[in-house]
Amino acid sequence: MSILIMSMRKLIFLYNELYNMIISGGRNMNIGKKIYELRREKRLSQAQLSFKIGCSQSMIARWEKGECEPTATNIVKLAAAFDCSADYLLGISDY
Repeated sequence: MSILIMSMRKLIFLYNELYNMIISGGRNMNIGKKIYELRREKRLSQAQLSFKIGCSQSMIARWEKGECEPTATNIVKLAAAFDCSADYLLGISDY
């Protein structure tokens, strides 16, 4: 049964990647990758970032792995922590 669950998770992940690619016009719109890159650029650990925005370290890890996406509220908090726009995190703008 665990193999089936893992296969379903992978299928959902691939579906989400394809969906994001289609709606973004082929641009990579993976918010998890942006969170990871910005966190590393700011030299923050997952624990430090989670403390700044008020969520768990495991939630940051799940976002970065693409297992789930942050809520709108958390996107606003992330944008403030990274000093960027929510649009940038969502792949809508370049800054």
